[in-house]
Amino acid sequence: MTLMKFSIYSAFMLSLTGLAFHRTHLLSALICLEGMMLSLFLALTVWCMLTHSMALSLAPMMLLTLSACGAGTGLAILAATTRTHGTDLMQNLNLLQC
Repeated sequence: MTLMKFSIYSAFMLSLTGLAFHRTHLLSALICLEGMMLSLFLALTVWCMLTHSMALSLAPMMLLTLSACGAGTGLAILAATTRTHGTDLMQNLNLLQC
C-alpha cells in the first residue's frame, strides 16, 4: 500500500469514527462529513490521474459540487436549529416535533 492510499484511507476512517463516536454537536458531525467527502474527492482525483481516463475526469468536480451543496444545506440547518433551540446539541433535537 502506498503512502497516498494509506493517507486517504486513514483520513476517511478517522472522519468516520469521529462521526460515529463524537455526535454531541451538529457542527462536529458536519465537519466529520466534510472530512469524509474531502478524502473521497482526493481518492477519486488520484484514481482519475493514475488511469489517465478522460471519461472520469468530470466525476471529482461533480462530487465536490454535491459536497458543497450538502455543506450549505447543513449550515442552513445548523443556523435554523441554533435560532430555534439556542444550541446545536444533538440531544436537544427531536425530529418527531414539528
